[in-house]
Amino acid sequence: MTVTVGATIREAMEILQTLEIRHLPIVGASNELVGMLSDRDLRSASRELLDKRVTEIMSADLLSVGPTAEAAEVIDLMVESKIGAVPVVDEVNGDLLGIISYIDVLRQMRRTLAD
Repeated sequence: MTVTVGATIREAMEILQTLEIRHLPIVGASNELVGMLSDRDLRSASRELLDKRVTEIMSADLLSVGPTAEAAEVIDLMVESKIGAVPVVDEVNGDLLGIISYIDVLRQMRRTLAD
């Protein structure tokens, strides 16, 4: 799930709450990743900001990985940078391919431990 730069903070908040997710990538017109919005960003948003664009509060200085990144690399990036999700982007054109959250990592680790 993504929203475009034209989305309002209110719209993003509704998506996060409805889907019960914590991170929402923000994309431009060509699906290029331009920012990330987290539930933490929204907690700090005042009511006056709800009808403003997501670009007002999104994190634009992003760390990301390519689709061939190793799991250990993603985990190291999350731990060292103290972030809960890492966008996966096409290394050529910057298109968003998905995100890996700490929940995804934990689910995979649980499967591995079960095997």
